[in-house]
Order: sequence, then C-alpha cells, then structure tokens
Amino acid sequence: MTVLQWSEVENFFDPDLMGTLPDVYVPGTSVEDWQAVFDLVRSKGWAWEYFEGFDKRPLPSAAQVFSRPADAETMTLRVWPVPDVLVIFRPWSPDEMDFDVDLRELQGQVGVDTLCDFLCTIGRRLGKPVSMCSEFSTTSTRFPVLGFDPAADRVVLLADPKLD
Repeated sequence: MTVLQWSEVENFFDPDLMGTLPDVYVPGTSVEDWQAVFDLVRSKGWAWEYFEGFDKRPLPSAAQVFSRPADAETMTLRVWPVPDVLVIFRPWSPDEMDFDVDLRELQGQVGVDTLCDFLCTIGRRLGKPVSMCSEFSTTSTRFPVLGFDPAADRVVLLADPKLD
C-alpha cells in the first residue's frame, strides 16, 4: 500500500512545475545493476522496446550496451510496467541509471501508486535509493523531491511538496 497520497504530492506530479518528463536516477550503479534491471524487465513480463538510434533491436546484455564505441548511436529502453505508463531508460553510463517518466500518464492516486510501485521494484532489485527530480535539473543542480529509500523500504518525500 502506498504511503504517499495524491492530495499531498500533486505538485510533484504537475508537468508545469516538474516538466513533463522528470528525471529519475539511481547513483552508484554498475554494469551488473543495469543487467539486473534488464533481467527484471523480462521477468516481470513488462512490455518493452530497445532502440539504437531509431532502429528497434533485441535487448542486448548490459555488458554489450556499455562496450559499444563512444560514438555509437544513442540507446533507449522503453518499458511499460503497466499499460499506458511509459518509462524511458537511457543507458548513458554504467555508473548511474537514468530514466524518465511521463507525468501526464501518472495523474491521481492511481498514478502515485503506479510510480511508487515502480520505484520500489527498481530500488528493491538494486538495493539502492531511486530519486526523482525536476526535468529542468542538471546533474549538478538536482533537487530530489521523492524517491525509494532502501532503509524505509518505501517511497518517501525528499522535499516539501507544498508551494508557498
């Protein structure tokens, strides 16, 4: 059961405030962590598509993804953990897992529950925190607003959702 309630966190789900595609990230990852997520996607039976540039391909191993030349096409892994909710993983570096969610698909309590369930699933599989920040953040200016806390074993607020 989700602890976060829509009435408390709706500002964090507002595309005008957070951007349509807020950034979600897991710091301190490895090729093995990426492989664990690739395996999770398959084992959960989630719909997915893997692209190199604009070409749809079979999902390679994480080792293959990160052994590609630096000038290779951009890779994306598009995952639908539930119908109509898209998560886009961008395997730029083995050291940090980056992905986007579309807030327009995550409105209301069902959206909060869906996002929390997904963040918990990723965080539990990796045993690491998973944080969400505004789409307008950069790596150096990230201000996480919510995320999976492994010690609490749930998604927690990391910022005050009330705007003054």
